[in-house]
Amino acid sequence: MAPDGDTRGSCLAVRATAGRLALHHADADAPTGDGSTAPSRLDDLVALDAAGPIERRSGAVAPLRSASATSAGGIVVRNEGDRPSLVAGLRRREGDRHGGTWTLPKGTPNPGESVEETAIREVEEETGLKVRIVSPLPSIEYTFVQGGTRIHKTVHYFLMEPVGGGFDRHDHEFERVRWVRFEDARSLLTFDTERALVETAANALRAPGGPAPLPTLGTEASAG
Repeated sequence: MAPDGDTRGSCLAVRATAGRLALHHADADAPTGDGSTAPSRLDDLVALDAAGPIERRSGAVAPLRSASATSAGGIVVRNEGDRPSLVAGLRRREGDRHGGTWTLPKGTPNPGESVEETAIREVEEETGLKVRIVSPLPSIEYTFVQGGTRIHKTVHYFLMEPVGGGFDRHDHEFERVRWVRFEDARSLLTFDTERALVETAANALRAPGGPAPLPTLGTEASAG
C-alpha cells in the first residue's frame, strides 16, 4: 500500500453525469447556537429528546427570511492496487460537543471565481494536495436555519485526482486529513448527503468506460 500522501497511480478517466442530490441535513459549517457544529440527523433526535417538552408560545410568529448560498469542493481519488480511496477531513469547532465532523473538502467562492476554480482552491487549501478536476459530480442541495434566516445551500462537487502536494500543507479548516477507502467512507463520513455522493462516485468509477489503466505519476505527496 502506498503511504498516506502518495499520489502515484492516481490518473483517472471517468464518465459521470452531473446532477443534484436534493437531500436535507444540518450544514457542517452552520453553528448550532452553542458554539458547536451542527449534529447529524440522529444527533438531532437525541438533542430534541434531551431538551424536554417544547414550549409553545401563543401569538404571531415572525416569518423566516430566505437566502441562498453556494460552495464547491471535491472527492479526491487515488487507487491502491484496484481499490480506490478518497480524502476526508476532520472539522472541529470550538465548543464542539460531538467530536467534530468527518467531511469532504469544500468551501465558499471568492469574488469572480467559477465553481471549478473554487473547488480546486478549497480542496488544495483544506487538504494540502495539488489536484485537478477529472469529472463533475452531482451537486448537493439542503436547507438550514441560521440567525433567523432559512438558507438554501448548493454545493457543487467534482471528481478529482492528486498531482502533488501533501497533507502536511493543509490549512486550519481541518484538524486532520486522511485517505479512506470507499467501502469505509460510509461509516466515517458524518452526513448522509456526502455518503450518498461517495456512493455515486463509486458507481461512476465501476461503470464501463470508467477508470483507465492507472500509470504511476512521478510526483509524491507526503503523508499528513
